[in-house]
Amino acid sequence: MEIDLQQLAAKAQSLATEFGIDIIAALAIFIIGRWVANLITKGVRRLLERADVDATLVKFLSNIVRILLLIFVILAAIGQLGIQTTSLIAVLGAAGLAVGLALQGSLSNFAAGVLVIIFRPYKVGDYIEAAGVAGTVDEVQIFNTVMNTPDNKRIIVPNSQITGGIITNYSAHETRRVDFTFGIGYADDIDKAKKIIEEVLTTDERVLEDPAPQIVVAELADSSVNIVARPWAKAADYWGLKFDVTETVKKRFDAEGISIPFPQRDVHVYYETPQQG
Repeated sequence: MEIDLQQLAAKAQSLATEFGIDIIAALAIFIIGRWVANLITKGVRRLLERADVDATLVKFLSNIVRILLLIFVILAAIGQLGIQTTSLIAVLGAAGLAVGLALQGSLSNFAAGVLVIIFRPYKVGDYIEAAGVAGTVDEVQIFNTVMNTPDNKRIIVPNSQITGGIITNYSAHETRRVDFTFGIGYADDIDKAKKIIEEVLTTDERVLEDPAPQIVVAELADSSVNIVARPWAKAADYWGLKFDVTETVKKRFDAEGISIPFPQRDVHVYYETPQQG
């Protein structure tokens, strides 16, 4: 019995030494391989940035490269343990098919992300409205698009919901038309009001000269004569111009005696004299 125990101890020590070396080697491959994968990913990102590739495409491709490299490192580490990677790949392929069927939504998000990268309906830095939300695109990931709202909220939207609906890209063009509607009273001077609006627009450096601003009477509404002004400005100046011009025109109207009427309704009351019975 003592001899058997010594043989078992020697065998266990031999196996521990053999497998211990393999485990240490596998861990070394994984740790060093992951470090090299991150290093290569950073190098690919720098090369793409130097080549002036779009930021959206840079992040997307670098993520793909990192995932592929990590898969290679994991397979190499498993192979060091003596596990046949060919059979493992077959098992993973079958498992991947089952998981793919269960995660059809995620796959559709991935396919939608690829479509966004190829057709580029928007890019990082664009202000868009899609899937019922609006914000500035911060990152296009494999499955999601990350946006930041003007009030500093972070929104993560699945790519399939974006590509499956209408996308409004407010940053696609360098210039935008800013639409104003100013209502004046029926007794006010239309030409005077139009002149005031024209002066406000022409003195604002953000208003582009070409195309020239359009100032017209658009509607004879129930309570006001509506004058529409349509200047053009750079996309970055849109909201600043809209807020400032609205305030300035109101102040100029007040100073020049032009009224801005509020909705009102005339009520006529008729008294009926009761008949004497």
